[in-house]
Amino acid sequence: METSHGSLYHVRYDIYGFETETGYNGRSGWTRDSRRGLSTLTGDVSRDFQAEAAFHNRLWLNYKKDKSKIAPAGRGEVNGRAANVLVLTTLKGVSIRLYFDNATGQLLRGEIPSGDGIKTFDYSDYRMVGAISQPYSITYKTGEDTYQIKLDNILANAAIAKTTFDFPNRSGDSLPDIAKLMADLRANEDRIEKILDKYSFTEKYITREIGKDGTLKEVESVTYQFSFYRGNRMRRMIEKDGKPLSEKEQAEEDKKAAERVEDLEKEVAKKEARGNADDEDGKRVSVAELLRASNLVNPRRERFRGRDVVVFDFEPNPLFDYKNARSILKFFGKTAGVMWIDEQDKQIARLEAVLADSFNIGGGMLAKLRKGASFTIERDRINNEIWLPSQTDINLSVRVLMVKGINVNQLIKAYDYRKFETEVKDAKVDEVKKP
Repeated sequence: METSHGSLYHVRYDIYGFETETGYNGRSGWTRDSRRGLSTLTGDVSRDFQAEAAFHNRLWLNYKKDKSKIAPAGRGEVNGRAANVLVLTTLKGVSIRLYFDNATGQLLRGEIPSGDGIKTFDYSDYRMVGAISQPYSITYKTGEDTYQIKLDNILANAAIAKTTFDFPNRSGDSLPDIAKLMADLRANEDRIEKILDKYSFTEKYITREIGKDGTLKEVESVTYQFSFYRGNRMRRMIEKDGKPLSEKEQAEEDKKAAERVEDLEKEVAKKEARGNADDEDGKRVSVAELLRASNLVNPRRERFRGRDVVVFDFEPNPLFDYKNARSILKFFGKTAGVMWIDEQDKQIARLEAVLADSFNIGGGMLAKLRKGASFTIERDRINNEIWLPSQTDINLSVRVLMVKGINVNQLIKAYDYRKFETEVKDAKVDEVKKP
């Protein structure tokens, strides 16, 4: 087991010829074994494994800086020893249970979520490594398997190459041409926009907070109905905290939507009068364009939800000209993550990203997004023609006006996708299906 740079993590077992290997490289988590081969982690398993990687690197020592919370969870017992139990909950809502020996204060057990299951690590045989007490015996349980681990050596602050944590190269694989894939993605953008303009859908914005007991709780929600008019996304609120708006509130929302349509008509007329000149700040920017500010690494072919996809990691490109770039490019150019692209549809099927460095808004005078902010976009393939968001998870910490710190933990659920031919000003608000 190797850890480095705060979140990099690599574990490999070779038991009677059966190899199991997992790693997190700061952009994506991956797993490999002798039977099922190699694949990129997705969904809750990916989220939980990133929390595991951070925990094995930093334990609970940086929990305040990471915007995590620690809460007492009573008393317990581990292998006959009385223990105090604490729950460490990350900003993404991953709760790790920690059992500390009442007598020595040493960690006896850690229970870390892994998708639908739990990984349990029992620690014993503590010895001094330099000035730190470290366990030389670990009992690791995952699913129905139990591993008894006896360590021969523990090295602190050893130099480990970052390539150790990278997605492994598979010999004989036909690697995709990333430059061509990005060109295809850009070329397909207009077609996808035209398809998207024919859809209406519902989005529920759920704001969450970690309570004093260490559990992630929903504190409020707002639901909108979305559709498109002349290439612009239109929205109107239809629910608050799961309850429909009153007649008066709904009438006000409908009035705002109608006024927005009128404003768009005026904007279109002005645009046509000046010869359809494009407004640079108003342009939609494709993800393919955003990735110009990134280095694309570790390309591989995989299967995702029954489809052939190309997966690659991305990271900030130090040679990119940030000084003259648009703000959105400056932001995306500071992120690292992993992307799944449907090779046939030439569309993004999934995206994970984390802010690799702090990002200033208004030169830092207005706001500053702190390093570690993350977002994950899950998508579903709708009507066999377009990949559309089903869930977006946003976690960030921002300092506003150089004073106030705000934590944002928001889940956005998109559902009830419906294809229509009429424009939004003629469409009626239908009854909303619950997610």
